[in-house]
Amino acid sequence: MTDRQRTILFMPESAFGPTNNCIGIGRRLTQRGHRVVFAADRTWKGRLAPLGFDEDLVDLAPPAPDDAPQSAGQFWKDYISAISPEFAKPTVDQLETVIRPIWEELVAGATYVEPQLREITARWRPDVIVEDNVVGFPALMTAGVPYVRIVSCNPLEIPGPNVAPAFSGLGENEASRFGAFRDAYRETHADLWGRFDEWFRAQGAPGLPNLEFIGTGALNIYVYPAELDYVDERPLPSTWHRVDSCVRETDVDVDLPGGFADGRRPVVYLSLGSLGSADVLLMRRLVDALAPEPYDIIVSMGPRHAEIALASNMWGAEFVPQARLLPRADLVITHGGNNTVTETLHAGKPMVVLPLFWDQYDNAQRVDERGYGRRMASYEFTATQLRATVGELLADDALSRRLRHASQRIRGADGVGRAAELILAAADL
Repeated sequence: MTDRQRTILFMPESAFGPTNNCIGIGRRLTQRGHRVVFAADRTWKGRLAPLGFDEDLVDLAPPAPDDAPQSAGQFWKDYISAISPEFAKPTVDQLETVIRPIWEELVAGATYVEPQLREITARWRPDVIVEDNVVGFPALMTAGVPYVRIVSCNPLEIPGPNVAPAFSGLGENEASRFGAFRDAYRETHADLWGRFDEWFRAQGAPGLPNLEFIGTGALNIYVYPAELDYVDERPLPSTWHRVDSCVRETDVDVDLPGGFADGRRPVVYLSLGSLGSADVLLMRRLVDALAPEPYDIIVSMGPRHAEIALASNMWGAEFVPQARLLPRADLVITHGGNNTVTETLHAGKPMVVLPLFWDQYDNAQRVDERGYGRRMASYEFTATQLRATVGELLADDALSRRLRHASQRIRGADGVGRAAELILAAADL
């Protein structure tokens, strides 16, 4: 590998988790003198350039008629707010009402953005292209340079016969139910996948794996700690590389109120992610359930923060610097997004996981069955059950020791640095 400056083009999904993963890796690369270009969704305008990146942003859909500016990932916030009643259904029933509509929107975006991406790759002529998304883009795979895929969702996205199907939330001891879920997924998605695969090939890209909406690269990276991984049940080829975490460096800090989180009481961090927190009724239930507890509770309130009134033992804001706050927490209540799960294990904290959609059920199940926290039914828990679960996890000294050891190992592995090295190595493939 040479030391000459490389140009690395990142194309992340517009959600915060994948984009923040790419930001963390991208900053390592710029620190080493390389040029990093983001072909992110246009709602990220002005947020990436101050970090030292070049912005060459894209529209994933035609501009709104009023051309009103939208905040980052606004489409998904609005979508989740509208669709949230479906999250109370079993995962197999969500295939038609939640999972398929998400795939339809992603496929439409990939089709619409294709000409823009071809122009961007021709304009920058990158040495390597990195995509962190769940849907493929032919322009990124046909640019004539190495293509790196990052999986920042649960790695069940990489299928195998001996692991649960993605989106199912099924446990490792429920293999008898795997087949029925796979059949239901095929019934609800085969036609959509078939049309997308045909279009993908028509753009000159390789065909897609059966019922998968993205292919693999010459090098592939997935973000998941070894403590939760599935490699024993589903070994991966040598082109796949795990990084245990991808916690971004951030200069943002927060001034908590005086006397808050000062060590006198346990600290609980509550976040349903930038999308899940749009379910205001669920957020209010959580606030009410935790209001009587002798904890200091930090709340990531999300895009509808004005509709959520916090209790006296709570402090929160629309956006909080999660990577900074997790080390100060004693326990995390989360929706189970991959970014939060990996960052929480990186920090060595137990979790209560309340999954809502997509891979959150898979993460919740894996955290529970590996003994690093508890999965709870997001719309069926009672306040008494939640309070008891939080109390039990906080009092579990053996779990606390396991988490400290896991955190030390994960932090020592330097996932961000490892990912940056792999991407630079891919430039020479």
